[in-house]
Amino acid sequence: MLLLVFACSPAPTPVSAPTSTATVLSVTPTATIVSTSVPTMAAAATKTPAPRPAPTVEVPPPPSAQTECHGALHTEASSILDSSGRPCVLKGVNWFGLETSAFAPGGLAQRNFKDIMTQIKSLGFNSIRLPFSNQCLRPETRPAAWAIKYDINPELQGLTCSQVMDKIVEQAGAIGLRVVLDRHQPDSSGRTALWYTPGCPESCWTDDWVALAKRYIGNSAVIGADLHNEPHGPNPPSDLICWGCSDPAKDWARAAEAAGNAVLAINPNWLIIVEGIDVVDNQWYWYGGNLLGVQNHPVPLGTSNKLVYSVHDYPESVYAQSWFSDPGYPNNLPPLWDKFWGYLKKGDIAPVYVGEFGTKLQTQKDSEWLDVLVKYLKDNGVSWSYWDLNPESADTGGLFLADWKTVDDRKLRALQPLLSK
Repeated sequence: MLLLVFACSPAPTPVSAPTSTATVLSVTPTATIVSTSVPTMAAAATKTPAPRPAPTVEVPPPPSAQTECHGALHTEASSILDSSGRPCVLKGVNWFGLETSAFAPGGLAQRNFKDIMTQIKSLGFNSIRLPFSNQCLRPETRPAAWAIKYDINPELQGLTCSQVMDKIVEQAGAIGLRVVLDRHQPDSSGRTALWYTPGCPESCWTDDWVALAKRYIGNSAVIGADLHNEPHGPNPPSDLICWGCSDPAKDWARAAEAAGNAVLAINPNWLIIVEGIDVVDNQWYWYGGNLLGVQNHPVPLGTSNKLVYSVHDYPESVYAQSWFSDPGYPNNLPPLWDKFWGYLKKGDIAPVYVGEFGTKLQTQKDSEWLDVLVKYLKDNGVSWSYWDLNPESADTGGLFLADWKTVDDRKLRALQPLLSK
């Protein structure tokens, strides 16, 4: 059965999401792209995982590539710990492109990918959140002709999209960066509200995650699976997504549990990263940012020490949410974050990973938002990944300027409290 989804102008209730599929050169997906239909869901992945193999022994990176978050990661209460049991705070940056019609990370027409990654590490980041699409994983999918200059990147000549991903992962391991794989969208046409579409039903989504778990088993650079980017109900507001409602076509928590267990059955070393949704009990927040549902319906993975919840947060310039006009702004922000997701960290319930946040810093209110959020993340030891590296991001700009080398010093200064040890 096909249900109509209206064109995505912001609904009266503030639900619009930030651009997480930013414009890449000639690629023009926007923040408000949603699924144009909601199919009857294909058979769901089995909730009971297969017998779990013993954790694979991972080859550690060379001493020159050691980080403060080494080995397979696991959780304990609200902390992420490394293989030695030491606290690990992920300090990441998003590097998009594999999920777009470029089918390659941004900047590879300007610079060598290894040079970009070396600079990422030199700036103090310890991880990359790497968006991809299911389409990227198909053997026939190759980078667009304009996306990579092979005289600059000869190592990538002749590779498919997924093989380019392999090269990014390989280099990350060589220099001590960790990689979070982010299933950003099913194909290059843009983001979708739900985790399944007619072209990629739930079985496709789960099978591709299982294939990636097999592909990178034993590879210590890849630390986790961000199962689906920004789950949300299509606009205008509807009841087409829920958390813990037990409707298999709507229940994101159920789908995340099933896919997470399927991944861990193959690769028990990975973290399973589960984003929130947009609305719970008629309380609205950013796409992927509302974790109120965890209070009554936590995601019960078969392996209890591998679950990390995730949110995204953005400033007024991305969408004018009601709290930005509150007379108490910006002091009203920490209680807001406490309510929707911070309670998990502060209550020592589960780790939280702020997988996206970013701004062009063009207004005072945006600057205040970033300063308050940075302090909140620092004070509470929350893992994070900045959106984004790419200068083409329509809503936020990038950490790099247009030459893909010069760093936006204002943004780097704002992030410095998080990057310092």
